[in-house]
Amino acid sequence: MLLLISPINTDEALEAIEGGADIIDVKNPKEGSLGANFPWVIRSVRELTPKGMQVSATLGDVPYKPGTVALAAAGAVVSGADYIKVGLYGTKNYNEALEVMENVVRAVKDLNEDALVVASGYADAYRVGSVDPLEIPRVANDSGADLAMVDTAVKDDKTLFDFMDDETILYFTNETHDYGLKSALAGSIKEEQLQKLEVLGCDVVGVRGAACIGGDRNTGHIDRSSVARLKQIIENF
Repeated sequence: MLLLISPINTDEALEAIEGGADIIDVKNPKEGSLGANFPWVIRSVRELTPKGMQVSATLGDVPYKPGTVALAAAGAVVSGADYIKVGLYGTKNYNEALEVMENVVRAVKDLNEDALVVASGYADAYRVGSVDPLEIPRVANDSGADLAMVDTAVKDDKTLFDFMDDETILYFTNETHDYGLKSALAGSIKEEQLQKLEVLGCDVVGVRGAACIGGDRNTGHIDRSSVARLKQIIENF
């Protein structure tokens, strides 16, 4: 299981790198769960990240505007991202989500066929009216994306496991794997939940809060010792 850490700037990115993260995921929590950062921040993080370490960029909790989202995806690729993550926040069903993702995949692969595209739904989709998270593996597969992901839309005191039980998460990961894709799971994940995610078939775990001093994704700051601890836990499975 790969450890994806989500810094908001180059200082945090350096902490994540030194802590041993597998993927450096540039985001902006001020703009939401999968809030997008600026192109120059993505570019700066790519420049300081070792070549053997991959950089991810979130496009935001996106609306149902395929052209807008495809253009954002192109910007992320040009800025140096290896993974392009799309939060399908404004899509209400499979058809809308598929339309967004098909255009994102085309925009990304036209510029860099090796870049990886992540279709992300939300475990608490009912709270924001977005597409059912169990549709995401099919959306990812049918659009040509590389990973299917679930996060949480509302960042409060609840985690992924408050909205999806073990059986539902296992269904998600199994379906994703049946399509030949990788599964990614996030949603205020705590370190004591990492082993359960490994057992349930998670390929990439996304973390911010648990890697921050004080455990707060908004007011905290990513700390290399916290990242190293999470990495060590995963390596000991």
